[in-house]
Amino acid sequence: MNSTTTDRFDTSRFEASRNRLASLAYRLLGSAADAEDAVQDAFLLWQGADRRRIRVPEAWLTKVVTNLCLDRLRSAYARRERTVGAWLPEPLLDGDPMLGPADTFEQRESVSLAVLTLMERLSPFERAVYVLREAFSYSHAEIAEILDITESASQQHLHRARQRVTSARHRGGGDEVDPASARRIVAEFLAAATSGRTERLVALLTDDATAISDGAGRTDTLLRYDTPQRVATVARAGFKPAPAKRRRVGGTPAIHYALVNGTPAALVVVGDQIVGSVMFDLADDRIATIHGIAAPARLARLTEAWRQREPDAPLIAEW
Repeated sequence: MNSTTTDRFDTSRFEASRNRLASLAYRLLGSAADAEDAVQDAFLLWQGADRRRIRVPEAWLTKVVTNLCLDRLRSAYARRERTVGAWLPEPLLDGDPMLGPADTFEQRESVSLAVLTLMERLSPFERAVYVLREAFSYSHAEIAEILDITESASQQHLHRARQRVTSARHRGGGDEVDPASARRIVAEFLAAATSGRTERLVALLTDDATAISDGAGRTDTLLRYDTPQRVATVARAGFKPAPAKRRRVGGTPAIHYALVNGTPAALVVVGDQIVGSVMFDLADDRIATIHGIAAPARLARLTEAWRQREPDAPLIAEW
C-alpha cells in the first residue's frame, strides 16, 4: 500500500469516527462550533502522528479529543466566557448527529440543556468522567487511561457528578414525558402566553419553576426569573404579539413545535430562519424550567438543520 493510499485509508478511518468524536466534544463543551474545532484539531494531530504506532485508533482519538476539550475548559478565556450565570449551551435539533447516542435515559439526559448547563458547575474532570461513563459507557479502567488518572479517582469524580446531576433533576424536572403530552403542554403554554392568561400560565408551571434567557445576546449575564408568578409575567410579556417585536425579528414569525436536545421546544421562525428557541423541562406534566435562546450565534446550527427538514404545521401560523 503506497503512501497516498495509506493516507486516504487513514483519513477514512478518522471520518468514520467523526460524528462520535463531535458528539463527545459537544457534551464536554456545550458548543457545536467549539466541538467542531476540537475535532478538527484532533484530525490535524491524527495526520501528524505516526499511525503505525497507534494500536487502537478509536481509543487514541477519544483520548485526544477529550484532552483537547479539557484544555479548552481550563483555559482563562473559557473561564471568562463560561462564567456560571452568563452562559447557555448551543441548542441542537433532534436528529443532529452531534447529539450522539440516545439509547438510554442517561445518554439522552447528558445532552439536555438542563444537564449541559448544570455541568458548568462541575470540575473539568468530573464533567469528562460523567460524559465518558454515562453517555459512552466507558469503564473506569478505560476512563483512567484516557484522563491519566487512577480508577479510584474516576469513580470518585463520577460519584460527585452524579450526585449533582441527580439533585438538580429532582429539583428541576428531567422526567421522560409522553410525546403527545409534551406537545399539548407546549401548545397550552403558547396559547396562554399569547393571549395574556396569567392564571393559566401559573397553573402550567411547577411550584419552583424557573425561566432562564440569554437576552438575545444583548446582555453579559443571563436573565433568570424564579417563582411561577414571575415566570408567567415574563412569558406573557415576551410572547404577546406586537408590531415592534415583528420589526425586531424581521417579519411575522410562525411558532413550531420541535424537540431540541431531547426536550420539547417552541421554535420562532421567520421564513427559514430560527430567531428564537424556547425549551421546556417538564415534571409531572407541568413546566419546571424554561430556557430561552435568541442570540443569533447560538442558533446558526439549529437553523441549518431546520432548513433541511419539512416542518409540521405550526402551532401558531402567524404570531
